[in-house]
Amino acid sequence: MSESGRNDETANTIADRVRGGKPAVWFLVKGNRLAIAGTMLGTAYVLLIALGEFGPGSISKLFGPDPIFALFTPIVIGIIMGVSLVLTFNQLVLSEELGPVGDQRERMAEAMEFRRDVEAAVGRETSPPEPSSFLRGLVETTGTHAQTILDRLEAESDLDETAREEVSEYAHGIAEDARRVTSDLEGKQFGTFDVVASVLEYNYSWKTYTGRRIRNRHAEALSDETLEAFENLLSDLEFFGPAREHFKTLYFRWEIINISRALVYVSVPALAVSAYMILIFETGDIAGTTAGVDHGLAVVGLAFAIGVTPFSIFLSYILRIVTVAKWTLAIGPFILRETDRGSDVEWE
Repeated sequence: MSESGRNDETANTIADRVRGGKPAVWFLVKGNRLAIAGTMLGTAYVLLIALGEFGPGSISKLFGPDPIFALFTPIVIGIIMGVSLVLTFNQLVLSEELGPVGDQRERMAEAMEFRRDVEAAVGRETSPPEPSSFLRGLVETTGTHAQTILDRLEAESDLDETAREEVSEYAHGIAEDARRVTSDLEGKQFGTFDVVASVLEYNYSWKTYTGRRIRNRHAEALSDETLEAFENLLSDLEFFGPAREHFKTLYFRWEIINISRALVYVSVPALAVSAYMILIFETGDIAGTTAGVDHGLAVVGLAFAIGVTPFSIFLSYILRIVTVAKWTLAIGPFILRETDRGSDVEWE
């Protein structure tokens, strides 16, 4: 396989680039955050029951007041402090939306200038307002330029076979990826993770690097028309980077607001259950076993799971935010993950 396709074809999708494949991607970013939180809570509950039944120690400790008090008092403190910290962080994030009219006009001018630049690059009079449609138009245009390169190659009968194979494989890969990502973005609503997930599937950093390398290596052999198509393709890829970063930032703010709302919803029930366990609950009132599981252990474990629900929800959302942030730390043709470029280790 030629250099242009070796990594493009093996790392086109998120699952191909993440250790653990689709299950890891589902847990880290794609899965519903409430489902992920529920999975973590369920795992913690089952583990607690298993350790209580089969681990070293005695279940009789539950019948004293001190273990219950020692377990749920920090949970109450943690819920109050955690919610307060998250809401404070939320205010800091949203404070960027507040400012004098001059700052707002500057933001508006920069946004409009970027849209006009993109419209000129993709040949459209007015770019769509929806993030998914805007990004879909950019990706679709890269596929159009890639197809133009393929069409130009057919007219270059005297082109070296190695150059033809590398350029053709590169353009084919972009055209196929553009069709796949364009289809994924169609109809997606901003605010869900679907838009960001579809954008992450388009590994524009590697495409930019590989395209510049192939263009520079075969610039003397390619016709002016093919080089022009290359320049148009690379230009659109350069627009895709800041567009992705802009919408990713907006999505992060959206998610932080979702975290705050979710914590408000679940914190009051979690506090109520924890307070009940401290003030009223008596393990001796529910003595007995079911299927070999002590009732006291089962109820205390369930109350513990409810008490730490705010933490699990917070963790599930933050897990996605920090994972996406890690995957998109670099902008442009910089690739932070491990790659195998063979002999391509020196500057040309």
